[in-house]
Amino acid sequence: MRRAELARALRTVRYLRPVQVVGQLRRRLRRVFGAPASEREGPPPALATIQPLVPFLGAPAHAYTDGWRRFRLLNREVTFAGCPDWDFGGEGPLWAYHLHQFDYARRATLPPEARRALMLDWIARHREGVGWESGPISLRAQTWIKLLLEPRALPDDQATRARLAASLASQLTTLSRNLETHLLGNHYLSNLIALVMGGLAFEGPGPNAWLAFERRLREELAEQVLPDGAHVERSPMYHSLLLESVLNLANLATAAARRAPSGLEETLRETAGRMLGALAVWTHPDGEVALFGDCAFGVAHPPAALTSYGAALGIVPRGPKRPGILENAGFVRISSGPFTAITSVSGPMPSYQPGHAHCDALAFELSVGRERLVTDTGVAEYLPGALRDLSRATRSHATVEVNGADQAELWAEHRIGGRPRVVIASAEPGRRLEATCASWSTPNTLHRRVMEAKPGVLEIRDTIEGQSHPVRFSLPFAPGLEPRLERRRARLRLRDGTWIRIDLPEGLHFALERGLYLPEFGRTVERWVLVGRAEQLDRAVLRISVAEVLRHSGSPQASRQSAL
Repeated sequence: MRRAELARALRTVRYLRPVQVVGQLRRRLRRVFGAPASEREGPPPALATIQPLVPFLGAPAHAYTDGWRRFRLLNREVTFAGCPDWDFGGEGPLWAYHLHQFDYARRATLPPEARRALMLDWIARHREGVGWESGPISLRAQTWIKLLLEPRALPDDQATRARLAASLASQLTTLSRNLETHLLGNHYLSNLIALVMGGLAFEGPGPNAWLAFERRLREELAEQVLPDGAHVERSPMYHSLLLESVLNLANLATAAARRAPSGLEETLRETAGRMLGALAVWTHPDGEVALFGDCAFGVAHPPAALTSYGAALGIVPRGPKRPGILENAGFVRISSGPFTAITSVSGPMPSYQPGHAHCDALAFELSVGRERLVTDTGVAEYLPGALRDLSRATRSHATVEVNGADQAELWAEHRIGGRPRVVIASAEPGRRLEATCASWSTPNTLHRRVMEAKPGVLEIRDTIEGQSHPVRFSLPFAPGLEPRLERRRARLRLRDGTWIRIDLPEGLHFALERGLYLPEFGRTVERWVLVGRAEQLDRAVLRISVAEVLRHSGSPQASRQSAL
């Protein structure tokens, strides 16, 4: 290993917790000596006679199967010859994980017999491999338990239910011996949720052992769900996925009150309420989340579905102490007049597991009315390469790149070495924020950003303090918008006829460039990016204003563009 690579590795591992290091060693040993737990280790557990308090949610938008051969996951469709190939890896590890998670089996249009056939085929023909990794086990077990408990989701066949119960016992026992402590974060939390869900849904010695993980689950919820309600990894997508799991567990804990440990239901309800409150801070007027970090549409259910599910369970959102401000996670929402700006004001989190973080400090997304004007980039894949690097890079976000380098030391698909210093200086709910960022490679240069909503105007003030370096300012627009650049201003028209005027600062040379938008896994879209460059910059003020609303494209107003 070269000296530079060794230094980078040391900057990465210094943040790891001891339990992660031990977990890495144990995981490597298990690859040599470990094996899935046998179904013959004991009789199948008895499924508790319970029904969920309210119906579980169906499949997420991206997951589809015709019931046997065709599978469309993450915008990639594969048709197998004859029967599912559970060892298929041709679309990469993430696609394979989703194949084994069985989200597609939750589709309401899938006949019960088709669900049973898929589940029994997996049991018969996938005795080892990727489906037995702890991540897929955790999410598949949750899906299978929900299907077993949901009335009419599966044929009323006791032999089938006994077969599924025996397989779930093997899967959950295997999971209990292979917790993802080498990763922690959302993976470890999903491990614990699956085990406790199995402990509530079944009865017997095995389920009692799974239910004993309830104490660890509560500890992990207290750590991973921050006081402001946001999940510590700062991805609205993973936050939403975990929120659904917490709601599912609250649903089941209420239905299985006889088995639920004292205080579990209250913990789950309180946690879910705070998570719903944080989700509202991330939600744009169009009803979807902001695409910060590793976040894409269609993988998790949209906020309205999760909020309605919570309401059916009697769980209402509990907003953060200061409206619109996630102080622990580092997000500020400014809502004033037609503007809704959601800004990231934190570095990669958590320090021990920043794998889903991007270089988005001081970046923002902006809606005008119900339409997005400025968007983050999103994520299209986790495979190593140019597209993965692009999604995480500083220049792909609405912030300032200093000296041509990223805010954090990105490497591999999910690794981060050196980290930026990001500080919230002040925040006034709904109106103003001030924050600073010093990138890891330019610690003596401070980017300070003030965003302030004034009547009809959103003002962004950037200053570069300390050592001078070249800077690059990015303003990535939503796809489909056609901006025009004219001297010291840009203008564009939203789909509803609203004209937007952007007054540009002196000291930067601006140009319109084509860039990529990654709103869903497996999907890339071209869009315009307004880019400003300068060899050095002291201060820049950019103002975004609503210039005119053209309600009828054929009206005389349409020709009055001189007002812009």
